Amino acid sequence: MFLKASKYIFKFLFYSFLNFTDFIFLFLLWFIITVTITPPEIKNIEVLNLERIKIDTDFYTINNNWIKKSETGLWEIYVEGDGFERGVIEGKLNKELAEKQEIAFINQIQEMIPSKAMLNYLKFFIAFFNRNLDKHVIDEYKEEIYGESIYASDKFDFVAPKYYRMLNYHAAHDIGHALQDKNMTVGCTAFGAWATKTEDSTLLIARNFDFYVGDAFAEDKLINFVNPKEGYKLMMVSWAGMIGTVSGMNEKGLTVTINASKSEIPTGAATPISIVAREILQYAKNINEAFEISKKRKTFVSESLLIGSLEDNTTATIEKTPSKTELFKAPNPDYIICANHYQSESFLNDKINLENIEKSSSDYRFKHLTQLINNNSKISVIDAAKIMRNQNGLDEKNIGMGNEKALNQLIAHHSVLFKPAKLQVWISTNPFQLGQYVCYDLNKVFAEAPTLKTKKELYEKELNIPVDSFLYSNDFQKFNAYKQMRTLLQFIHEHKLKYELSRKNIQHFIDCNPEYWETYYLLANYFKNQGNYLNAEKFYKLASTKEITTIQDVENIKKELKKIDELLKQGVISTVDSCSKGT
Repeated sequence: MFLKASKYIFKFLFYSFLNFTDFIFLFLLWFIITVTITPPEIKNIEVLNLERIKIDTDFYTINNNWIKKSETGLWEIYVEGDGFERGVIEGKLNKELAEKQEIAFINQIQEMIPSKAMLNYLKFFIAFFNRNLDKHVIDEYKEEIYGESIYASDKFDFVAPKYYRMLNYHAAHDIGHALQDKNMTVGCTAFGAWATKTEDSTLLIARNFDFYVGDAFAEDKLINFVNPKEGYKLMMVSWAGMIGTVSGMNEKGLTVTINASKSEIPTGAATPISIVAREILQYAKNINEAFEISKKRKTFVSESLLIGSLEDNTTATIEKTPSKTELFKAPNPDYIICANHYQSESFLNDKINLENIEKSSSDYRFKHLTQLINNNSKISVIDAAKIMRNQNGLDEKNIGMGNEKALNQLIAHHSVLFKPAKLQVWISTNPFQLGQYVCYDLNKVFAEAPTLKTKKELYEKELNIPVDSFLYSNDFQKFNAYKQMRTLLQFIHEHKLKYELSRKNIQHFIDCNPEYWETYYLLANYFKNQGNYLNAEKFYKLASTKEITTIQDVENIKKELKKIDELLKQGVISTVDSCSKGT
């Protein structure tokens, strides 16, 4: 009887196991089929036979196309042709740069998410979430991304196949923005001015692109000069491997920049905002045409596209969410400001937008930029650079170096100034927007680029804007020292380490950035982890006297102070702190 029962149990377990393994196998098969993205079919692949030729140090050509490093430190690339042709040539020309960018990107992701289990989970989640991504990208850009992906690094094939991961990289900003939204922990700021507000009455646009993926990622900015088979010639500031637009201008004097806004959680794949911006830049010559293109594309997240138009001699903002697209025209006669919240009537009572205005740093930067613009009766290019480099708060209050409420948060990937009437663009050099702004005249660049066979400089040296004097100051050295110490304190806090800092080190950290609220907040967290609650309380209170970035940060400090107060009332800690050394 026992043996008979055992056989039945064994059979039940055996077949249950087989059914379970069948289920797992079928699930994995379904998952692989679902997330597999097939590269586009290319009829003419002759471009694959072209060879890159080295002409000089950091200067390579393929027919009329080339890549070179300027003496300014900026990389420049010129490409022409249809989508696949451009992509293949880009892939061949910038292969080493693209690998370096991918290494910097992956390293930063691994630093942000050290858990391999979590990274694997995110990889599979994003693979499933973006399984239909290719259906939201027009054929021309899929072909360009595919062409470039052929020459992508083999080092990261463990992440995903080359075409799949390069396509997904174009959505990285959107996915990260939506899933890691913390009341906009960073934010870009931009403005457009014209008519009576500018020196010569023509359009002037300025923007800071505060996109930070580590210092290494921003080392090699790539200035793209593109002569497409269809559409308008264009330039854009980006990095190797990126065909989307975050800042750019076309030959018709139309400019596009993107600014993230607080967003609802996306429910599925859509067109990456940088691809929408690229399509506008390549195929629109005025604001109405830009708006019509933007309405055709559904996006992951909420973004503002600041559109400057030579034809219209004005600037407008396209405010876009996953469900709605609105055109906002300036209420002022001669300028418009774009931060990270919406301004049109359609969003006046929008819950997410109102929360963003209340809790993020966007409205603060908007108000400060308004002050700076109104302080200038006529804004020149030099004035615009000064505004973009401003590190102060409202009424020029010192709010500490690196504060998110500043226009210049000392994290910018790049800063750009556009003068569409002359097709001139100024691009900041490292670090952030502190290096010189290098001027390019697109008339000259596109006239000379197709026949460039020697390594010559294409920028307009006499029009460059000098380096910010802050770069050579003692304060900048202090800021670098502050960042190093901040990294150490964050590491101690995250890993709950018992680590004793000397009084000298603590005072040095404070002296490096005394007006920044985070200086005291980090020290408060350090003392709390060391069990020194009275010193923690002291530094949380000091942090609360400074200009704190967001409402969320204010609430966090209040919660920590409340916890310490409760411990004091309960007698868990005394007013005579036995762990007071180190202060």
